Amino acid sequence: MKYLLIEDNTELASALCDRMRLDGHVIDHAATLSDGADFLRVGEYDLILLDIMLPDGDGRRFLERHRAQANDTPVIVLTARSEVSDRVGMLDLGADDYLTKPFDHSELQARCRAVLRRRTGSAQTVIRVGTVALDPVSSVLRVGDADVTLRNRELRLLELFMNAPGQIFSKGKLVDRLFSYDASVTENAIEVYVGRLRKHLEPSNVTITTHRGLGYRLDEG
Repeated sequence: MKYLLIEDNTELASALCDRMRLDGHVIDHAATLSDGADFLRVGEYDLILLDIMLPDGDGRRFLERHRAQANDTPVIVLTARSEVSDRVGMLDLGADDYLTKPFDHSELQARCRAVLRRRTGSAQTVIRVGTVALDPVSSVLRVGDADVTLRNRELRLLELFMNAPGQIFSKGKLVDRLFSYDASVTENAIEVYVGRLRKHLEPSNVTITTHRGLGYRLDEG
């Protein structure tokens, strides 16, 4: 998954980014609301982690504008405010969840997974397409009766495909979703990861097909 963290506490932001990357996620960090808005203009994210008190404004106003623009990207608010009225107000503004500082990283990860499951309308962590089942939490791909442990970017790429079977993803789109904004990569990297996934999927009825000039699509059957 690709996350955007809007947080001005340098130490907290660094720790969160390090942990998210260790868990295999892509994460961009913005220290101000203005920088966060710039990231959203040029990139697409699965989830936003939003602090409230930032140097250039109130995160609640940012959240309000985010929803007013019909942007449905899920938002988890990270707040030091523990009053019920504050939490209710953030939920009413369109936050999908909130977490009171300080918090444990494992709880944040669990809340991220829960919010993303609600977004897709699924109560399960395992994604299934044809004879293939993917558990993003354990990084295990099950093809028929065999289990395959995936590397981080293989996992995230397959997760993208399996969450949208039949949808064509361009190489540029996949680069954006798999790598952070400041990463120096080429679209050739996508060809390498797709090649690895195709080998893993060979025993199944699921394939990744190339659509020349357009990109790749996951197909069943």
